Amino acid sequence: MRQVGALTRYHLELVLRGHGWLPPFLAYALLLVLGVTAGDPLLGGLGYGAGVLLPVSAWYVRTVLNAEPPASRACLVAAAGPARVQLGGLLAALTVGLVLAVAEVAGLWWSSGPVANPKADQPPVGTAVLAGLLASVVCVLLGVLVGALCNRPVFVRAPYGISAALALATAVLVAPGSPANEVVRALAAGDRTGLVGLPWLELLAAAGLLAAVAAGSAVLAGRRPE
Repeated sequence: MRQVGALTRYHLELVLRGHGWLPPFLAYALLLVLGVTAGDPLLGGLGYGAGVLLPVSAWYVRTVLNAEPPASRACLVAAAGPARVQLGGLLAALTVGLVLAVAEVAGLWWSSGPVANPKADQPPVGTAVLAGLLASVVCVLLGVLVGALCNRPVFVRAPYGISAALALATAVLVAPGSPANEVVRALAAGDRTGLVGLPWLELLAAAGLLAAVAAGSAVLAGRRPE
């Protein structure tokens, strides 16, 4: 586990030094600016921001897993093992996504107007912010899951992986019963009605799904050559 932590830090340093974090961040910031206006109700903005985080988190997985030159990655895999390298990359992408989720919630809280639609009862700000943060974490977890399924070692060829990631991210967001769909819909409903719940079950489901997919991708990484 200590070696996986070191590999996670290594992947984070690669992404930060190479500025690979910047394109997904700028795209996310642009989508927030286009979709949320200062003074809008907080819950509606949090729902929109959480939903957009899902494909952005999948993008970060692709960025992390492809940040290293092939020859350097081959040496790393030979030294640390493909499964540990894969897990370290997924954890690095998850870390970046979670940092972005916290920044998103803080920014929307600062720039928002009322907590919910002015015609509805206003829930406590703390409850709304926590619900938005949990929803964003759910979407980050599922975004990393999508990225794990649509990049190496599952998809080796880049064009297929990009197309699959876009399709799967959309499906995860719109499919009834999906944790991401549930939390985004709950925030949108809370914006209309003023009733807010905390999505603990969705968070547990998303974490469990990601753990299973990450373990499977690590096993597959050990069976497929780079």
